[in-house]
Amino acid sequence: MSNVIDLAKDLISRASVTPLDEGCQPLMADHLSKIGFNIESMVFHDTTNLWARRGTEAPVFCFAGHTDVVPTGDLSRWHTPPFDPTIIDGYLHGRGAADMKGSLAAMIVATERFVAKHPNHKGSIAYLITSDEEGPFINGTPKVIETLEARNEKITWALVGEPSSTHKLGDVVKNGRRGSLTGNLTVKGIQGHVAYPHLADNPIHKASPALAELAQMHWDNGNEFFPPTSFQIANINGGTGASNVIPGDLKVMFNFRYSTEVTAEELIQRVLSLLDAHGLDYDIDWVFNGLPFLTGDGPLLEATKQSIREVTGYDTDPQTSGGTSDGRFIAPTGAQVIELGPVNATIHKINECVSTADLELLTLCYERILEKLLCD
Repeated sequence: MSNVIDLAKDLISRASVTPLDEGCQPLMADHLSKIGFNIESMVFHDTTNLWARRGTEAPVFCFAGHTDVVPTGDLSRWHTPPFDPTIIDGYLHGRGAADMKGSLAAMIVATERFVAKHPNHKGSIAYLITSDEEGPFINGTPKVIETLEARNEKITWALVGEPSSTHKLGDVVKNGRRGSLTGNLTVKGIQGHVAYPHLADNPIHKASPALAELAQMHWDNGNEFFPPTSFQIANINGGTGASNVIPGDLKVMFNFRYSTEVTAEELIQRVLSLLDAHGLDYDIDWVFNGLPFLTGDGPLLEATKQSIREVTGYDTDPQTSGGTSDGRFIAPTGAQVIELGPVNATIHKINECVSTADLELLTLCYERILEKLLCD
């Protein structure tokens, strides 16, 4: 059976900057095929995806994750080369160590151990792995899910290996995520000379009161599982760069992270009503990044809680905070979805790293979860 640290190193050494896979999925497939998995590579345009399954019956437990990583940033600021995995003081350094090649290695090793002990387990074990999670998320998990749904191949439980932990392994799991809705707003004005404002129409001046009102608006109170909906302006651009020109338009990009207390349609209507009330001339395009989802009390959450307690000795805290994950594409199929992975303190940063001890514990947690769900 594999060593989780060695496998993590092998994965990290492959410079799989999104949407590249660089042989990570074939490496995983090789390990899985040796223990009875049927391997299916799904390539959509620039994205490579892996669907692997052991067994043909329900329930289906699926490990989900991604082999792609974000760019390295300034190489001169790394202690060691980002794709030359190095252990320093008990931490494995390298791009993707925490997000999420460490988790992928733990999944594989946990599965190998589980199958060796329980070759006749009930149901099926599956892997849904993409190289497009850090990118535009168009040709990755959504396309795989479309394919599976078209052939009525259902996932019962999905465990996503995103780095959910905050201070120590397993202190937090994600049992849901907020929805994400982006608005691309263009407020129209009339370009002109700043010395002759009566011959122009400044869209920045016109839009500012509306934007201030949006930023201060109370959208909902959240609920037991979700914090209140938040509105944030991400980008704002106007003007030609010259100090003597009134701009002709203002472009604003904003994002909602919203709870289950409100729908995307309700948010859109409230924004449009406010913009209209301010008398603005505008165009707006909306991008739906994902619906909110929640996995409440049930077999997957309970198995995860029990496993973390047995392995670490402390209780986990289920949360729905943070960004989005590919779990948002799996949950609408009816699957229960949980995210459990390493501490997220260094993800996407220079000198990304993960505790080697935590990877060993994570492997044990994954193995326990499999035992609780797929053993009679």
